[in-house]
Parts: sequence; C-alpha cells; structure tokens
Amino acid sequence: MTDLITIGKNAKLASAKLIGLSSEDKNRVLLKAADALEDAVNVSEILSANQKDLENAEKNGMSEGLKDRLRLTEARLHDMASAVRDITGLPDPVGATLETIERPNGLRLVKTAVPIGVVGIIYEARPNVTSDAWSLCFKTSNAVILKGGSDAINSNKAIVAVIRRALEASGVDPDSLILIEATDHETTNRFMQLNDYVDVIIPRGSKRLIKAVVDNASVPVIETGAGNCHIYIEKSGEVEKAVPIVYNAKTQRIGVCNACESLVVDREALPKLVPVVEKLQEKSVTVYADEEAYETLEEASKDGKIRMELVEKASEEDFSTEYLDYKISVKTVSGVSEAIYHINNNSTHHSEAIISEDPAAAGKFLNEIDSACVYWNASTRFTDGGCFGFGAEIGISTSKLHARGPMGLRELTTYKYRIYGNGQVR
Repeated sequence: MTDLITIGKNAKLASAKLIGLSSEDKNRVLLKAADALEDAVNVSEILSANQKDLENAEKNGMSEGLKDRLRLTEARLHDMASAVRDITGLPDPVGATLETIERPNGLRLVKTAVPIGVVGIIYEARPNVTSDAWSLCFKTSNAVILKGGSDAINSNKAIVAVIRRALEASGVDPDSLILIEATDHETTNRFMQLNDYVDVIIPRGSKRLIKAVVDNASVPVIETGAGNCHIYIEKSGEVEKAVPIVYNAKTQRIGVCNACESLVVDREALPKLVPVVEKLQEKSVTVYADEEAYETLEEASKDGKIRMELVEKASEEDFSTEYLDYKISVKTVSGVSEAIYHINNNSTHHSEAIISEDPAAAGKFLNEIDSACVYWNASTRFTDGGCFGFGAEIGISTSKLHARGPMGLRELTTYKYRIYGNGQVR
C-alpha cells in the first residue's frame, strides 16, 4: 500500500522550505529544469517511456483524441520546456501587497499574497500537465503532489525523475514535487482525504474524473477541465467569420477541453450552417443535428455540398456531450435568449462563443452566459494560460470560488493579513 501519510508529510516539509526562496532562486531552478527536459539523454528516456504508454493505449482501444493528448514528441517536449522558461519571465505574485488598510486606532493591515502550501493535482492522460503543474506551483512556492492516471504512468515517472534531479542539483528539496506512482482507485480516494497535508486538490480530465473527485474529496477542490464548449451563430453572424472560427475550434485539436463540441444556430441563420459543415467535412467531422438542421443539410446535399454519411440525427444526450473526437452537435434556436437558455443548461460552464455583428445580441450573450470565458467573434481555443498571458496554466477552472478560467500564477496564491501595531489593545 502506498504510504500517503509519508508523502503528505514530505510535501508539507518541502513547502515550508520553498517559502524562503527568492524569485531569482526560483527562476534559476526553473531554467535548469527546462534545460533538463531538452537534454538529449533525458529526451530519449521520456520518449521511450511515452512509447510504452502509447502501445498500451493502442491495446486498450483508446480514442484518437485521447491518444493525441497522451503522445509526446521532441517538438512537444520543446514546447513543455519553453512553457517552463516562459514562467521565469512572469512576475512572482508571492509577497505582493494586495491592499493596505489604515485603521483609526493606528493599526496598519497589509493584505499579502502567499503560497497555498501543498497542491494536489489529479489528472488523466496528459503528461504535459506534469511539467506545467510543477513549474507553476514552484514559481508560487507551492509543493505539488501529482496523481496521474495509469494511461500515462510511464511518461509521468520519466518527466518527474528529470525534474527531481534538476531540483536536487539546485539544492532544492526534491519532495517539492512528488508523483504518486500507484494508479488504483483506492489510492486516489485516500489521497483526496489527506486534509492534514494537502491544502487543495485540482482535478484535470474528463467530466467523470472531476465528478469523482468532487464527490469523494474532503480536501477542498477547484473544479477544472470538462469542456462542452458552444459556438452560437446568431442571425447577423458573418459566414466569413463563422467558417474559420468553428473549423478552428472543432478541429485544431480535438482532445482538449476548449475545443468546440456544440454548435447552436439561429433559425434565420440556418443557410449559414451549410458552408460551416462543408468545411468541417474536410476533416470528416460527424454532425449530430436536430430536425431543422438535419433538413437544411439534407437539402444542401442534393447539390453535392454536404456528405450525408457524416450527418446523423441528434439525441438530447448529444447536446451535453464532450466528444473529444471529430464530432459536433447542432441545435437550432429562435434568437439569442433561447440560445443562452440552451447553452446554460447543457454546457460545462467552460467557454462559449457568439458569432454576431449585432452589439446588442453579443452584449446580452456575454452578460448572461454563465461560463468562465465568453467570446465574441473568436475561437474558444483561446481559453489557455499561454494565450491569456499567464504562461502555462494549471487548469481551466469552472468553479466560481477562488479561481475561474485559466489558472496561472496569481490563482495559485492565497493571502494573509500582516498587522502592524504600536502597543494597541482591544
């Protein structure tokens, strides 16, 4: 049985040591770790481990979207290292003064950003999360305990080993990064109960994983990840914008949480659906359409514009499904109010977009959609820590407390009040 108590104690001790590191110290270690991720010997070690995971994924029938998230290449390792380096250029929020309050009795209250302490990350087949999570936590002086899934265990072990060696070589306690190597559900459930050692748990992965963490954790949880993201083509929306935006949001990477899974179309804009679907069919995207959208596409197929073998009739379940595949649902609505109602009732409150030239309709959409990120005439794929200027992100929070949207450095701090007095008593 995995000794989680010892892991928790070691991480807690390491987190106390991290508080004493300056921003310069932390940046130096981050650069050393980034270099290590690109060292030829380490690259070979990581890619060899990743190949084992990919072979197991193939045997287990993993979908193409999830295999894409699992796969590492030299280019992706370079991107991971670059993301670590980028963090060194970002301001360190730890120690920043958030607010100063002068009281009538002479007390001075200074609200100051501080590390959370020990952050637990539970995630699935995304080995890039390993370096992203560590680098963000390290920059904010947090220790991190990682609990990846069995699908990426070999990749995660190799990446963690490289980073821990870099930490040790830099004179930093390597237990500021710990990977729980056991992959069974019992260990995961016990990890979620480590209230004495873990300050917060952040799950990254499927809707099923996130629900399991929320339902079973006694440690506070920040929900992230699941993304049934919508794009609404409002009646004034321009086809010239709708086609590339939907195509990008759906097909650039199918296995990510900010990919578009659901298309909502104004009844008056149904003719605009045809060129959108025509473009999607270049990537053989299957469309699950409601009755009106199906009829529109069926009529267009008579002119050879639409391949009906890639169009199916939607069920109610399709409108709330995160496919992570070359699939998309289409719902027809009458106006922006109905679109907002449909999206708010079927989304995971991650990212939604409106294609519109009507400022009033767009404003209503931006104001009333209950999601972390809401776009006007732009792809949902921009919901990303790098795109927001935060550096690598630890996740996209769909929670409303503490953090919402891409979680960068600032979101990995809490605060305390430093109170300065001169003998005051109450």
